Amino acid sequence: MRIRVVDAFTEKPFQGAPAGVLLLDEFPPDAWMQQVAAEVNHAETAFLHPLPAGGEAGWALRWFTPAVEVDLCGHATLASAHVLATLTPTPELDPARPVRFATRSGVLTASVAADGLITLSFPTAPLTPVDADPELGAALGPGVPIVAVHHTGPNTDDLLVEVADEKAVRAVSPDLRTLAALSRRGVIVTAAAEDPGTGYDFVSRFFGPAVGVDEDPVTGSAHTALAPYWAGKLGRDELVGYQASARGGFVRVRRRGERTELSGHAVTVIDGTLHA
Repeated sequence: MRIRVVDAFTEKPFQGAPAGVLLLDEFPPDAWMQQVAAEVNHAETAFLHPLPAGGEAGWALRWFTPAVEVDLCGHATLASAHVLATLTPTPELDPARPVRFATRSGVLTASVAADGLITLSFPTAPLTPVDADPELGAALGPGVPIVAVHHTGPNTDDLLVEVADEKAVRAVSPDLRTLAALSRRGVIVTAAAEDPGTGYDFVSRFFGPAVGVDEDPVTGSAHTALAPYWAGKLGRDELVGYQASARGGFVRVRRRGERTELSGHAVTVIDGTLHA
């Protein structure tokens, strides 16, 4: 069957977050999908198949890391929308008719603008302040000052950790084994942008060793928590986040109450055949 690798939240190959994408007639056994995701070995591989007409969604969508299935993934959803939008002979997406995905986190939508910008509508993550575990500071590395810690709710189940500044985010060198024990999915480390002239308002990194992803290049779903967090602190609903991984990527966010919009571009870098 046909398999693609798409770089999401970027306009250039080999940047942003890579995801595998497979379009299927129906979902195969879970064990097979997990094996494929482990073989692809990117943070996420998306599996989707069309649903009968007339339902609340047009496609069923699931996401697997190399180790587990997850409840929500932004970059692999954006990658899936990109693949559907580039199918021939006719695109599957247009701004007037956003595609609807049925997922573990409810129905998610994606629309594509004329310039290829894809906008996703995801549930906004509720933020609950929690006390910082003493082991968390040690796990993030020496000299990383924690400002606040929040739990991000059921769909993502992360810890959002604000640190003192952008330099601290970029300097994090975590003890991944300890982080895996402290979070169910991952740990988001974030701070306000040091220089607004760079084109982004806040910076982040994401570590998910508990689900087999040591550091995710760009984590769209984490921005369902980052968007309301920084909108509240900065007083604006429309922001740009930069995920400062080795590959890096920009996520445009818009807080809309119970929904958060995530926007970015994508590019297909591999289009081939899976022989298994």
